[in-house]
Amino acid sequence: MCFRSQMTADRRLSRAAAWLRPRVLKPGLLSLGLGLWGVAAAQLQLSFTTGESSVQINGRSANIAAPQVVDGRTMLPLNDTVLLLGYHLTRSGNTVNVVGGNLSVDLDSGYATVGGQRQEAGSVAVLEGKLYVSARVIAAGLGGQLNTGDGGSLVLTAQPKGSFVPPSRPTALPGATPGTVAPAPPAPARPATPTPPTAPTPAAAVPTPSAAAQPTVPQARFSTDKAVYAPGERIVFTEYSFDPEGGGIASRNWTGRQDVYWAPGTYTVSLQVTNGRGQTSSTYTRTVRVEGQASETPVTYALRYGQIGDRFADGRVLNYPALTMSQGTPRALPLLFSDSPEKPRQSGVLYQDKVSGEARLLGYHVNDLGRPARMYIVARNLENRPVTVQVARQGETAPSRIEGILGQVTLMDYFSSPSRGPVNLPPGGLSALYVSPTLSQGHGVSILQDIVSSGQVAVSFVMLEDGLTLSDPVLRSLPYLPLDGRHQRGTFAGADRPMSASLNQLPARVVIGDGQHDPVLTGRDTVTGSNQRLAGNYGVLYDMEFTGAANTAIALSPRGGLYRGAMRIIDGDLTQVIKLPREGNALTPNEPQLLWRAKSDRVRIQFMPSNGSALPVNLVFYRLPQNTYKWYQP
Repeated sequence: MCFRSQMTADRRLSRAAAWLRPRVLKPGLLSLGLGLWGVAAAQLQLSFTTGESSVQINGRSANIAAPQVVDGRTMLPLNDTVLLLGYHLTRSGNTVNVVGGNLSVDLDSGYATVGGQRQEAGSVAVLEGKLYVSARVIAAGLGGQLNTGDGGSLVLTAQPKGSFVPPSRPTALPGATPGTVAPAPPAPARPATPTPPTAPTPAAAVPTPSAAAQPTVPQARFSTDKAVYAPGERIVFTEYSFDPEGGGIASRNWTGRQDVYWAPGTYTVSLQVTNGRGQTSSTYTRTVRVEGQASETPVTYALRYGQIGDRFADGRVLNYPALTMSQGTPRALPLLFSDSPEKPRQSGVLYQDKVSGEARLLGYHVNDLGRPARMYIVARNLENRPVTVQVARQGETAPSRIEGILGQVTLMDYFSSPSRGPVNLPPGGLSALYVSPTLSQGHGVSILQDIVSSGQVAVSFVMLEDGLTLSDPVLRSLPYLPLDGRHQRGTFAGADRPMSASLNQLPARVVIGDGQHDPVLTGRDTVTGSNQRLAGNYGVLYDMEFTGAANTAIALSPRGGLYRGAMRIIDGDLTQVIKLPREGNALTPNEPQLLWRAKSDRVRIQFMPSNGSALPVNLVFYRLPQNTYKWYQP
């Protein structure tokens, strides 16, 4: 970022560099410097690597504030560097001068001058309260130059204080702006006594930039589309890191990067990259200035630019009106629900009922037998004629200890699964419609099936320890396991719930699983004869159609705790099964997660509450602002 645009407007550089008092600074490292060279010493060499505070001065170790890369320039802390090289600073008003050198910095304008010649913009910066100056400018101001060294390091050469003679004409670096300051006067005559010549430095020891071997470590690089942003304005980062050996970049480590900043201020963004050989770059740094009036709110920003799956702050969800859903005619589809005992401790029948025609089966259990076991769904033909049973759709997860995974993966499978071939049952015959993998102690299974039978069959959910083979005599000998008192089982009518609404006044929301806006199913446990309420409506398919959906966004707001699920969306000619949320868990009620941007006027959503997750949840509908960034990302 241009230093003038960053600092000049409010004179912040002058305040940030307040440590430079208007007096001769105490050269804290001068004793080290005097021990390394005398007045007539040979040229000084400071070897350093950006991002590292450890440096080498003529082969000896020292420490300074870490060199940085700012807007593509290698920057050194001015005070630390000149003290280490035997110079020191003075300050007159808001001008800092290197005593014995040819360099000064104007804190008001933010420009450096060498021999009175103004250097290019961006050669000065304040990082964490320290005044930094371009390494090339410092080198020129001390009669030296900046070269590349071994292993990706840099070498700054300088003349020792007392032997450096400022040039008779101002020194300008590439890109410098000619100043109005008169050229420096010629240097006074030197003593006639010649100094002993020093041996020339071999070209390979301190190579010039054009002749230097290219560094073999990767180089981090990135840019932003602007230098100054308003709060809430989207920032576009363009990364162009590279590996000099052509090996490619394997990983990236960003620090301080955000696509949007909400508070005014100056933000530092850094990047390190690693190539395929495990070599890591120096830290590359840029600054981002945020000022002025906010251009977006967190909600409008997320709606305009957010990716599918992004989370955003909205504390007003419960203030939005709940949509009045028109109820369609439900299909006569029974739901056989088996979740109690959720953790059976012995082999037995978990639930059982009779089915003829279409039915939905949902089983959710965890092995607590203390030994390996399997879960079965078994169909027995109750007709005196052959009967077929077809699994029209199935979702399954097993084995797993993670409840959220059990429900979410099952739904992803269910919404995208094809139908299976029919199972043929002779009169009185039985067959397994589902057999789980072996479940170790504490591992669970989630199974969801839509079946169609051509006659009456008895459907049984069974937990069977390994070592017992499923057969008619074994099935008849198993006990019915009692309810655990905390979970439900039973048969519930109306497993499909068609509904519709028009999206007129937005934002608005659809409430699922709260038992008030969304009534629970009631049914009966055929094993015990007891009445049951299906809290959460797990296994119920909400088939929702929305009109007026064009230019709307849909988000998920979890209201009861951790939620992981899935749903199916039909948006015009596009059908997609999506995870809820796209990554991780939805947990925070006032941080909805973006699910979809509708492109059609009519959108259909098929949603089923995910077993193992907490309810209720809200589907929140927003009207998109104009010039929205993207419609859809799978």
